[in-house]
Amino acid sequence: MRLTVQNINKSFGDKQILHDVSFEVVSGRAMGFLGRNGAGKSTTIRCLMDVFRQDSGQFLLDGQPFRPWWMRIGYLPEERGMYQKNEVLEQLVYFAMLRGASRAEAARSANHWVDYFGLGEFKKKKLETLSKGNQQKIQIAQSFLNEPDILILDEPFSGLDPVNAQIFKDTIADFVRQGKLVIFSSHQMGYVEEVCDDVTLIHEGRIILHGELDRIKREEGRDKLFLALTDGREGQQADALRAAFPGLQVQAVKEGLVLDTRGAQLTGPLLHWLAEQQLPIRRFGLYEPSLTDIFITKVGEAA
Repeated sequence: MRLTVQNINKSFGDKQILHDVSFEVVSGRAMGFLGRNGAGKSTTIRCLMDVFRQDSGQFLLDGQPFRPWWMRIGYLPEERGMYQKNEVLEQLVYFAMLRGASRAEAARSANHWVDYFGLGEFKKKKLETLSKGNQQKIQIAQSFLNEPDILILDEPFSGLDPVNAQIFKDTIADFVRQGKLVIFSSHQMGYVEEVCDDVTLIHEGRIILHGELDRIKREEGRDKLFLALTDGREGQQADALRAAFPGLQVQAVKEGLVLDTRGAQLTGPLLHWLAEQQLPIRRFGLYEPSLTDIFITKVGEAA
């Protein structure tokens, strides 16, 4: 499947929120949808789900108009919407039936996902009696009901401990391997890097970056090298490097130094200089920025 978001515009009153938003998501590749608070992520997703109607533009699935009510969609909104006073299993069955399952199918699916996430003992408990983390797992379980073909997950890792976060990551990875279409929105860049194959970055309602994550990392790291020393005293060498190689841009980061060669062929000379200084090199090689670095840089450029 290929979902095409094509020139979506959306305003509320006099304020335009989305400006010609366009990107694609393909099945079998999880897509991370990133942006600061208020950037337009949730508005885009709500337009896709037909919660809001866009002012212009269209959503296409394999070239045809996308009709969310025709598809099996698992949707985890950022604002949770389950019923605190109702029993866990009872409302999961209800949600599954709302999506078209028979009562027997709904019960089978609800029981499966509650057990899968290790919450079998809470089936007859009211949601409000569960811990925050377990409530979040129930919210996640409802997004997997009826084996959806499309998963839309908005800030899904909120409240999860590391063990449950890993279970959830494995589940998403399994859905991706099955050829499902996955859209994943989160501020937690580490999870996005682990889960997603592609990323789309939105800023003030405009798409400023879209593509394969590995390719974006290579492009953003082009002409840059990374240096780390075993004694952790990279900062003391920064001025010496600048003096030895005029024009070399040296930036201190958490784990070492980023050396921007600006396209000059300096790898060999730098290695020779480092050897002459007899520095205890822990790592020297091509620099690959983190998704957090890319996010901050691109948003800063756009601003």
